[in-house]
Amino acid sequence: MNIYKYTALRAHQAEGHDVLSFAVQPKDILAFSEIERVSRQQDGNLKGFQRHQIASHIKEIRDYLTRQDALLPNAVIVAFIDGVEVKDIAPGVVEVKIKVDDSKPGFVVDGQQRLTAFSGLNKVGFEVFVSALICKDYNELRQQFVLINNTRPLPKTLIYELLPNVEGLPERFTARKFAARLVDRLNFTPDSALFSEIRQHTNPRGVISDTAMQKLIMNSASDGAIRELIKEEDFEDRAYNLVNEYFRAIKQVFGPEWNGMQPRTSRLKHGAGIVAMGYVMELLYSNRNATTCDEFVPGLDALREFTAWTSGLWRFADYDVRPWNEVQNTPSDIYLLSNYLVRSLKKALRKQLKVVNG
Repeated sequence: MNIYKYTALRAHQAEGHDVLSFAVQPKDILAFSEIERVSRQQDGNLKGFQRHQIASHIKEIRDYLTRQDALLPNAVIVAFIDGVEVKDIAPGVVEVKIKVDDSKPGFVVDGQQRLTAFSGLNKVGFEVFVSALICKDYNELRQQFVLINNTRPLPKTLIYELLPNVEGLPERFTARKFAARLVDRLNFTPDSALFSEIRQHTNPRGVISDTAMQKLIMNSASDGAIRELIKEEDFEDRAYNLVNEYFRAIKQVFGPEWNGMQPRTSRLKHGAGIVAMGYVMELLYSNRNATTCDEFVPGLDALREFTAWTSGLWRFADYDVRPWNEVQNTPSDIYLLSNYLVRSLKKALRKQLKVVNG
């Protein structure tokens, strides 16, 4: 077991939490702390929370640090769950003892690029400040990571992907958290219609926008089918099944416009198309009580003749006719496409009803 001792300043902040500051050589931070990068385990569960390395950024920092006059005043933030002892020495001054055995007790919350830049550098005697948080569990550690980094230019896709695994966040995250959890299930459940198709931080090969899928779900949870399911005890499973069955039907009806396509080759997989098709789901749910693939298919079949996902023209109105690929992922175009699809579907459903009634 290796033991690292430091004299630190303790700041009085939230009750029951220790926030410490001390100076340490970067190689020692790497010895007692992990940079746990976000990834997926084989079972699809999320592991870690740090974004991947940005090589160009690390090189810039490393080039700067080779200078004799280099300074790095920003503290590296490290969180601990256990493996740390804090002993009072004087008012506001403590001794920090960090114990390292088979695993490192610290997790780098902020400053991973700066810390990585020191790897391979022989900067003798150079110290950086560490701001240390002592957390009660791994959830609190992740919570601090999200709250600290949400005010910085961290990829929103990473923040949203972490949300389902974090408790105790502000209320403004609640709707997004539910949607992000559902998107996770749709993307990482092997028998999902959207398995591995959604682009997330841990699935960069996906082509469907995760934020577009989250928007579809949040719209439904706010004033649609998913909202009606919330009163059920297993509402999350029901919501997952609804969206999954709907996209299974989309893939069946619009196979050529879906399979192997990307947003630039098919507006069906484009952010505007995904969000707009969410309103089609709502209409079929409310008008035809559709909840399964077989129940969604007839309505989508009826809509097909009005679409121009990969070629042709969108005839939104006599004065507004556009090539298929001129629909953009903007609020105005999403509204225009959504309104057009819903109006066209209502027209097609009325026609179907007249045929049935003779």
